[in-house]
Amino acid sequence: MLAVSLSESITAPNLLLTARLPPSCPPSFLKFPSRSLRRRSRGALASSSAAAATAEDEEWLKRLPERKKPLYSHSLPCIEAWLKSLGFSQSRDDRAVWDIEKPDWHAQLSLDVTDLYIRYLKSGPGNLEKNVERRFSYALSREDIENAILGGP
Repeated sequence: MLAVSLSESITAPNLLLTARLPPSCPPSFLKFPSRSLRRRSRGALASSSAAAATAEDEEWLKRLPERKKPLYSHSLPCIEAWLKSLGFSQSRDDRAVWDIEKPDWHAQLSLDVTDLYIRYLKSGPGNLEKNVERRFSYALSREDIENAILGGP
């Protein structure tokens, strides 16, 4: 009797999670790495997953909503693939922070709970006297945010 109720309590959250995922989620989103992958050395895992990450990013880029749609209508994996396509790289220390280096400026983007922040760094090329930070609401379209970010400081 106890095993049945325990099994139901484990299954129920999985069903709720699956039900809440947008229909555009590719099947790979629901898969977890096997134990054998987790036991490999970091170098082997990183090199073998680099090609898979690119293919997965391409899959998410295909599922991006229209450019005029607000950013809040995009899934997080779609936003991450979009940022990578713009030239951003994800920070190893904080998964919500993304860095980009352009010839004229360097910036750090942060995905906050309510807003997206971009900080143009004075330590990068250009002649900024101080860091310049801008905040964008997720209610803005992806196109507007992209144009504002890539426009520079």
